[in-house]
Amino acid sequence: MTADRFERAHASLRGLAVGDALGSQFFVPANYPSLQARALPTGPWQWTDDTEMACSVLAILAVHGRIDQDALAASFATHHDFDRGYGPAVNRMLRLVREGADWRKLAAGLFNGQGSWGNGAAMRIAPLGAWYAGDPEQASHQAEISAYTTHQHREAVAGAMAVAAAAALVADPAGPKEPERLLDEVVALVPRSAVQAGVRRARDMLDFADPVTVAAVLGCGRRTSAHDTVPFALWAAAGHLASYEQAFWATAQAGGDVDTTCAIVGGIVAARVQSAPPATWQERTEKLPDWVPATAR
Repeated sequence: MTADRFERAHASLRGLAVGDALGSQFFVPANYPSLQARALPTGPWQWTDDTEMACSVLAILAVHGRIDQDALAASFATHHDFDRGYGPAVNRMLRLVREGADWRKLAAGLFNGQGSWGNGAAMRIAPLGAWYAGDPEQASHQAEISAYTTHQHREAVAGAMAVAAAAALVADPAGPKEPERLLDEVVALVPRSAVQAGVRRARDMLDFADPVTVAAVLGCGRRTSAHDTVPFALWAAAGHLASYEQAFWATAQAGGDVDTTCAIVGGIVAARVQSAPPATWQERTEKLPDWVPATAR
């Protein structure tokens, strides 16, 4: 069972990393025409903080079999690379944790004591959902625990819970196949919040084919908040579960926080064994770091 869980989570992590790394290429103006033409930029593609933090999530699951908050916060701080695109608040927090400060006080104190409502807790969590395939309740619970290490605002926590629940449902061979049912089940597992309301709107927009139109209603991460990011990402994933490629391009076309929306979508879709990223895309993506386990322990 542990080996199966690990393989599913690792597949999700690879999908997350490809989405993150390729999505990040479209922050470069020279690559905008490639995006419109659905043409791949030249590689290699380097991933960002989305993948680096997701690697810690998988590493902690591989060792503990669940989320250990202290171990997760320590891993985030130990492997923190300033140049990976972290936000200023998290950069400072992880530096202080590395120097011995208490992550609980730091995370709780962000933004005048409200905690961060950014999309960072959601962007890294799809592999955890895949780990708990078939048990979306436990996935959302563990995602809540994981979010608090850096993001303690209700919306950030709800965003992480929604992504993890979606990945757990997608990774389950017996899980919902219809996009509407998938999002209905996610809504039922997320506490009342702007994120939950956004996922409801995403469910109502599944008949819309144009990602730009949908993003105009749901948001696509331009504000880097969980409620401006997660509903659109779940719309894109739910509507394109059969094809990683189609899911990626639908997500990227909307613009916004492209590396993060594509990381979330990539991690959810790749949790479904049949929907791995194309091999050529994986080859162009920067390898995962050496400290990430390659097999279950």
